[in-house]
Amino acid sequence: MSTLGEDIARVFGAVVAICDAQGLIGREMFAIDGVKLPSNASKRRSGTRADFERQATKLEATARTILARHRATDALPTEPTLAVKDVKRIERLEKDAAQMREWLAANPEDRRGPKGAIRKSNRTDNESAKMATGKGVIQGYTGVAAVDSAHQIIVEAQAHGTGSEQEVLLPVVTAMQDRHDVLSPHSLITADAGYHSEANLQALATREVDALIADNDMRRRDERFATHAHHQDAPDPLHDKSRPSSEPQATTYPPSDFLYDAEARTCVCPAGKSLYRKGRHLVINGYVGEQFRGAKRDCVPCPHRAQCLRTPEKTQTRQVMFFHGRAARSPEPASHTARMKGRIDTPEGRAQYGQRFGTVEPVFGNVCYNKGLARFTLRGRIKVDGQWKLFCLVHNIEKLAHHGYAH
Repeated sequence: MSTLGEDIARVFGAVVAICDAQGLIGREMFAIDGVKLPSNASKRRSGTRADFERQATKLEATARTILARHRATDALPTEPTLAVKDVKRIERLEKDAAQMREWLAANPEDRRGPKGAIRKSNRTDNESAKMATGKGVIQGYTGVAAVDSAHQIIVEAQAHGTGSEQEVLLPVVTAMQDRHDVLSPHSLITADAGYHSEANLQALATREVDALIADNDMRRRDERFATHAHHQDAPDPLHDKSRPSSEPQATTYPPSDFLYDAEARTCVCPAGKSLYRKGRHLVINGYVGEQFRGAKRDCVPCPHRAQCLRTPEKTQTRQVMFFHGRAARSPEPASHTARMKGRIDTPEGRAQYGQRFGTVEPVFGNVCYNKGLARFTLRGRIKVDGQWKLFCLVHNIEKLAHHGYAH
């Protein structure tokens, strides 16, 4: 299978065409998402070229130190010769260092991301990537799939050695346009917040591809997710080893304990003393407000200092600020992100985006759980891409069989 990547890709495209001929591709909505899986690569052997240089130098220095120490002891008449165990250790250190030097010579450049930042290499599979998942950090690839909402047919499947979903959106869309020609002028593409970026939205708009891509704050603006925190898993008690503090946390008077009159622009503290107004229409972090401060003659002898000041031994007077709203901004041209937010927050946009989860997640459940793809067993992006396409191909064939094809 490791050498059949191109053949698998051709068969995958042919099966997609058969699915289309059987009416299994609706072309109304496509959901794009990915699953991160470990591969046949050692996470321990990841790092930058500078990391490998330091490791090789350290191994060589350790081997020289051990050898020099035993040569010194060998010169003594009563000491035995170099122990066999230490000989093997020196050979292993020198072998590991030589392998690193050989890899560095064969790979003179660091891996870099699309913006030029250094990306960690891997000496067992340099095209794989170290990625954070819900089950910890893995060394592997992201299997990306574009799934049609009508019958959950995978119309495009790709494997990428990166944990950044933003990088893989446009290659998948390009393949959908060029290779399979499944996108119609009325097709909608949906993707979660991991694929969101201003550059991606601009590129889709330039290509005239209709898309709904969530931003990171989408759920905060949607009242349907107001109670989602209650359904999250409780924190693992074994994860946090710190003991909870038995001492009560000190609290100070919040601004709500002060009597503020917005019309008269006055403020009275919990002790009944009037505060001085320091400024009007002050702008802090984009918000307009008024700030008040107590007088020394009132704050210094006040019996409420411990409840009013966080550090009464250092601070003499209390300050408090009341905000009235955002400061007026000069009109700016609407960005693609702003337009996407406005569209996805509409009832129609929420209803369309809500179909994404039920379209793509069952596909990953079938491929990874039912078909047993828990990890990629090959090395190199081309080979891993062929393995991912093969499993997605089996998923589509299964859909054809259930649809009654060839009966």
